[in-house]
Formats: sequence, structure tokens, C-alpha cells
Amino acid sequence: MAAPTQFAYRTSKRISVVDAATVYQPLPGFSRPEGNLRCCVYSPCGRYFAWASPEKVTVSAASVGHVVTTLPAENVFELGFSPLGSFIITWQRPSKDDNGDAIKNLKVWTVLASQTLGAEADEHTVVGRFVQKSQTGWNLQYTFDERYCARVVTNEIQFYKSEDLGTVWNKLRVEGVSDFAVSPGKNHSIAVFVPERKGQPAAVKVYNVPEFDGPISQKNFFKGDKVQLKWNSEGTALIVLAQTEVDKSGKSYYGETTLYLLSANGGFDSRIELDKDGPIYDVTWSPNSKEFGVVYGYVPAKTTIFDTRANATHSFALAPRNTIIFSPHGRFVLVAGFGNLAGQMDIYDLEKNYQKVCTIEASNASVCEWSPDGKHILTATTSPRLRVDNGVRIWHAGGGLMYNENLQELYHVTWRPQSLATHPLENPLHPVPTPHASALEYLGTVKTPSKPAGAYRPPGARGQVTPLAFKREDEGGAAYVSNGTLSLGIGVNGFGKPRKREVPGAELAPEDSNGTPASGAVDGDEQLSKAALKNKKKRESKKAKEAAEKATGLTPMADNALPTSMSSPSRSPERRDRRSHERNRSRGYTEPRPQSRSDRREGRRGQDQQVINKPLPAPKNNGAPPPQAIKESPPDVMVTSPESAGTPQDKKTRALLKKLRAIDDLKMRRAGGEKLEGTQIKKMDTEDEVRRELEALGWSE
Repeated sequence: MAAPTQFAYRTSKRISVVDAATVYQPLPGFSRPEGNLRCCVYSPCGRYFAWASPEKVTVSAASVGHVVTTLPAENVFELGFSPLGSFIITWQRPSKDDNGDAIKNLKVWTVLASQTLGAEADEHTVVGRFVQKSQTGWNLQYTFDERYCARVVTNEIQFYKSEDLGTVWNKLRVEGVSDFAVSPGKNHSIAVFVPERKGQPAAVKVYNVPEFDGPISQKNFFKGDKVQLKWNSEGTALIVLAQTEVDKSGKSYYGETTLYLLSANGGFDSRIELDKDGPIYDVTWSPNSKEFGVVYGYVPAKTTIFDTRANATHSFALAPRNTIIFSPHGRFVLVAGFGNLAGQMDIYDLEKNYQKVCTIEASNASVCEWSPDGKHILTATTSPRLRVDNGVRIWHAGGGLMYNENLQELYHVTWRPQSLATHPLENPLHPVPTPHASALEYLGTVKTPSKPAGAYRPPGARGQVTPLAFKREDEGGAAYVSNGTLSLGIGVNGFGKPRKREVPGAELAPEDSNGTPASGAVDGDEQLSKAALKNKKKRESKKAKEAAEKATGLTPMADNALPTSMSSPSRSPERRDRRSHERNRSRGYTEPRPQSRSDRREGRRGQDQQVINKPLPAPKNNGAPPPQAIKESPPDVMVTSPESAGTPQDKKTRALLKKLRAIDDLKMRRAGGEKLEGTQIKKMDTEDEVRRELEALGWSE
């Protein structure tokens, strides 16, 4: 019977190692550490499992859980192993000594030296020390046989022999190099990346170690601020996923992405042409090193399999997906949508003409990995991305849930690496193993999803076929097209008539056959509603009527006609003046200034004087010629308007009267049961002071 698969996880309180299918129980010989544990990692060969506590680093045998060695490394934040597990690398946060010099915070240790060197092991197990400020790309990169390792410094890649890290063995000088990747194959190749600089294109160059005279393969391109360098497992081909920080066309917030393919021997290099616009979400090599998959395009995304000559061999159905992962044996491929997508995983059998095996619902998953046996898939929801519903679930490739464990603040989970020889692929789908009790318990608590109600449809559109403009591309709708602008001349997603400027609440102007406003519409009127147009007409007719009345007042009146002030003796000039002010306030939304008694008396005298000055109607004289009008000089009477500027004393009196009226209004509101604010109550308390100021100014009620 093959050894069971194994996975380890780290929470905020402990680290645990669990034997998976078909046991699903904690590793018997492993003593679970507890406390503030910052990181844990398996060696690539699967022999060791290590974790870091604030005081030390502990290394255990992964198969049995027994502690192999401890390293006196404090406050370690990152751990890593060499490919064969001979060396362990630790990274601490950058710091300085008492002299202000940077402390060498990257250390390389031999794993088994502590068992052979006795008490002096702490000093002799460190085989190399370096200053590494950045946590991104902190680790050394080894060749597959651990013969050499490399690290990047300013404008060069430094190579060391693994057993002697104190001396630089060789250097690859490349001006402006920012990233590199050592080939995992047996050919000792290295790919370096130089970003755009001073108008020069970015470049990816492949060298053979240690022949650094010139690159054996090279690709120059623009739009490359940063890249992901992905070798296939044999080290014969390299995928370059280039990305810019900013998309100058405005189509994406996340920059532009392009894909290139290079052969390690220089025989082939090409840009991979993709037939759907949009970003590139994921690209992954198959374990057979002969094909790779790409997920690209605006959602619903397209997933395509390419060969090593960048020829498309198969495309899957459009769907909201952004992740592609091949199983370790290359039998299956998983295409999923995580992150802000629903978490659906589609499993396809590549040996049966890409036949779809099943679809798994793994909502909120932030980790997804194939097991080393190629039969199971691990998904997990981790913190800090999501701090609720954290846990680990293991699914069978046929779609069934095999194991479930809910955890608090899960930070990291990973499978133990194991060789394909340990788990030869037989028939991964049959027989289907028996689920663990935790899976059955979880499935018993999951509610059966009700039938989705679908998108909201207004009453006028119910019972009709959905227009293509509102359908996704994978549902039969038209493809999404982004022109990078928010132009008003195009409808949503290119559909519909060209739009024009619209004012919310305003009635649309009539249009002719070309979609332009009709010629009868007046500028400004096409943006008014019916009520606004009606009010505008009323105002205009009122203005015309007033203008006509003014013009009439300058001519002699009709027979027996009386002046306005005399024809309606019941209405005083004060009331007429008040109505005039109210009309002005409704038009311009301005509040009239308060009138004192003296102002009102002056206003009445002025109005009486205007009446006296108006010509009286001619008396009837039975055809006799009218007598000569006696010209009299008008009396010297000054007319004072309420709106005219008075003395400073009058202005202050009007202001105090206005404040007194506001206080009276607040008193009425409080008497009606309304709750007043603190500032309003303070204003009411100033009533006595306002009245005293008015009395001092000579005003009395």
C-alpha cells in the first residue's frame, strides 16, 4: 500500500500535520507546537518539515514527525529549503548593529550538521550570510542538483558553489537586471529580465551556466515593467508573462499583459497571440512540459491549451474563470474562478478528449492545490483575506467531498511534496473512496440552494426574451468590447442608439429621424419639464401684463376712472406693498428687509404723493373744449423705499427686528411641541437683550 498523502496547516495558535487519504488523522509522532508561529514549510523533496518560532527554527522528519534538529535563529519570518533538502535558508527582518552597519539577515544552514558537530554546531552549521533587505524574492535559487546557487545584486547575478557561499564563484553582468529564474531542468540555464529604460525595450535573455559570453536565446519587447518567468519542468522552454503598471489605452485598471514563449536553445521565440481581448489571468505548464494552459479575456474568460510552438490545440467553453492547474501526472486539468468569482472548479480529463468530469462548488476558496497522488484537490479559506469560515476541505477528482475541518484564523496550508513514483496513477476515478465522517457532517449542515430568482426584470419586460445586449457572452450575448473611454456617443457595451446629454427629471426634447433635437426646440427649453415650461409661460405673460399696465398709467385715464389707490379703498398701501414684496420673494427667493414704522409712514406718504401727481380724468362738457390744465409744481416730498439704504441706526434696527421675529417663531415652534436644538434655545435666551438694544435705539412697539 502506498504511503498516505499528507498536508500541514498553520493557524494563529498552532501548527498541525495531518495524514490525508485514506486515514485523515493527525500524524501520530508529531508534537503540535503552539504559540506565535510565523511560518512553516516542507522541503521540495518532502523529507523535512520546518517551522519558526520567535526563539528558534525546528526541523522534523516529515514521514514520522520526530524532531531532526533545531537552529538558533531568532525572529525568523521566512523559511526555505534547497531542492534536495541539504540546506535550509532563513530570513529575518533587516536591522543594523551598534555601528550603523546592516546585519546579514539571510542565512544558509546545513540541515544535518547539528548531529555531527556536537556542541559547536551553532557556529558551524551556518554556511553563508548575506544582507537581503527586500522580502520579495528573498530566497537563493539553486540548480536541480544543488551544485550552484544564485542571487541578484545591482546590475549582476552572483553565482556560488553550494558548499562555499563565502566566495563568489562567477558573475553574470547584465545592466539593469531586476529579476531572474534558474531552470529546474538538467541543463543549468538561467533567464534574466531587464525592464524598459530610457526608451529601450525590455528584454529577457537566457544563458547557459557558466558560459556567460552571450545569451543563447533572447526576446525584446515593449510594455514590460515586470514579468513572471515560468520554466517547464524539463527546462527546455520558458514562458514570459509581461505586465505594465498602467494601461495607457484606459481599458484596464491593472495594466496590460502580454505573453511570450522562448526555447532554451534559441531555436524558437514568439509572442503568443490570443483571440480574445482582455487581461491574462493565469498561465501554467503541464507536468509533461509539452503543453501549457492560459486563461485570458474579459469575463466570461476563455481557457486555451497551447503546444510548445504556441499553437492552440483546444479551447474550453467560455466561463467566469481565472485559474488553471494541471494534476501532477498531467491526466486532469482544473479550471476555476476564485477571488471575486463564485469559486466553481471544472475538472477535465485530458486523456478522454478533454471530457468534463465534474464541477465542484468551492466558494470563498483562497488556496487550491492538487494532491501528489493526482486524485484529490485541497481547497482552503485563509486569513487575512477572509477571517470567517476558515477551514480545509479535500475533494475527490470525481467531485465528492472527502474531508472537512473548520479552523480559526487559518494562515497557511500546503501538501507534502511526494514523487510520482510514490503514487503511480492507476484509475483515479474508480473506485470512489469513502468520505470521512467530517465530510458527511458538513454536507448534512449545508442547505440545499433554492432556485435562483434571476435578475430583476421590470414589469414591462417580464415574459419576454432577454435582449442580446443584456446577456453574457457565454450565454449567447455579444462579446464585450472596451474602447478605454466613457464616451457619451456610444451605448452600453456598444449597443443602442448614441446617447446625448440628459438632465435627470427633465423632459427629453423631441428628436428627428437622425436622433438630433427637433429644430422647433429652443435652446434651454428642451431641458425643462412640462411644469417648468408652464411656469415660465406664466411668468412671461405676467411680465407683459405689468409692462402694459405701466404703459397705461402714463396716459390719461378713461372717463370716470379712478386711480388704483382710490378704486379699492379697503386695501391699504401697506398691504399692497406687502403683496408686492411677497411676489418678489417667490421669484428671486430673497427675503425682504424689515420695515420700521418710520419707513412705512414715509412709504405711505410717497404713494399718496404719486396718486396726487397722476392726471385726473377730463370732466364731461358736452362737446365744449377742455379747459386749460393748470400746471402746478409738485410739493417737495421725499419718497423713501423700504429697500433703499438708510442710516446705520435704521439698518441695526431692522436687523434686530428680524432677529426678534425669528425668536418669536422659535417660541411658537416650541409651544407646538417641536424639539429645538441647543443653538436655537440659546438664541431664544437673547430676547431680553435684543429688546433692550431696540429701546436704546428709540424703537417702541
